[in-house]
Amino acid sequence: MGLRDRSNSKHGPKQEVERGFFAMKKQEETANRPDNTAFTQQRLPAWQPMLSAGIVIPGFVIIGIAFIGIGVALFVTSQNIQVLERDYTGVEKDSPCFKCTSSEAKNCVCTINFSLSQLFEGPVFFYYGLSNYYQSYRRYAVSRDADQLSGDVSHFKAPDSSCTPYEYSQSLPIVPCGSVANSMFNDSFKLYQVVSGQRKEVPFDSKGIAWWTDYNIKYHNPIYNGSLKDAFTGTVKPPNWPKPAYELDTQDPANNGFHNQDFLVWMRAAALPDFRKLYRRITEGDYAKGLPAGNYSLDISYNYPVLPFDGRKKVVLSNVSWMGGKNQFLGIAYLVIGSLCVVMSLVMLIVYAKFKFPEDDS
Repeated sequence: MGLRDRSNSKHGPKQEVERGFFAMKKQEETANRPDNTAFTQQRLPAWQPMLSAGIVIPGFVIIGIAFIGIGVALFVTSQNIQVLERDYTGVEKDSPCFKCTSSEAKNCVCTINFSLSQLFEGPVFFYYGLSNYYQSYRRYAVSRDADQLSGDVSHFKAPDSSCTPYEYSQSLPIVPCGSVANSMFNDSFKLYQVVSGQRKEVPFDSKGIAWWTDYNIKYHNPIYNGSLKDAFTGTVKPPNWPKPAYELDTQDPANNGFHNQDFLVWMRAAALPDFRKLYRRITEGDYAKGLPAGNYSLDISYNYPVLPFDGRKKVVLSNVSWMGGKNQFLGIAYLVIGSLCVVMSLVMLIVYAKFKFPEDDS
């Protein structure tokens, strides 16, 4: 009897521990259990459509007709957009810009003549285009100092290492540093209308050609006690720049530094190797409604080298519509998808009529 009592006393504490463990575990499970509501217990009423031939086939027809209508509108609108392109790389010997491709040519200006048979409706956008130019190359795209470009003067003296090899020049920091800024496009253009043998300059509008977010949020000129030039004291311009950042536009003081419109347009990297960037708009004076039919000449200050990497340069005149610039692909894509939807609806109708109608009749 005494042995049995000792045996019971020996196993009693173990059973108590086990009971306490299970009780604690049950308490934890109860504490972690979601509230007994329709939302937490996933008992909310739900609706699931029952797809039948009477719903799917008309749906495909409606979607197809809608897409075809949108595609026709986009395609017709794109066809009505006027575009004029002229290559001025100067590779061909009969090109007026061939003389400017020589390494010995300095401050070379070439002229391209063209004519318009009808009014080139405004507003007219003037672009420059580059080919075989990979701005999306990773090491090139990251070669900039974001803090420097946001106007942080402390980064003027100590540029970010990502700007290498355009970080320092002659032991002085480069501002703005990096490959993107150093390779800024620097050809310039002047357009003239030839009237009775006389050249009449077509005014260019350079205001607001950059993205609003770039001008107002991403890029800022340094805040400095004095002129903008004082903020760049102790720094040097990028090696390929003819002038420092604070002298990019001598006619408009507000269009200098990191708020220069041409600089902002260039710093927004293109995704594809063949791209064009906005240079100017033609919206003023006698050309507010567009470029009248007639003869024109374009003077080009040829400075930007593209032959070393087998690139090409061109100028593009274009207008826009409610859908943007000329883009036939978008209209064709809508037409193809819409046609496929209509064809698939006919196929489904034939299959349904063949395999379902007899059963319904019985």
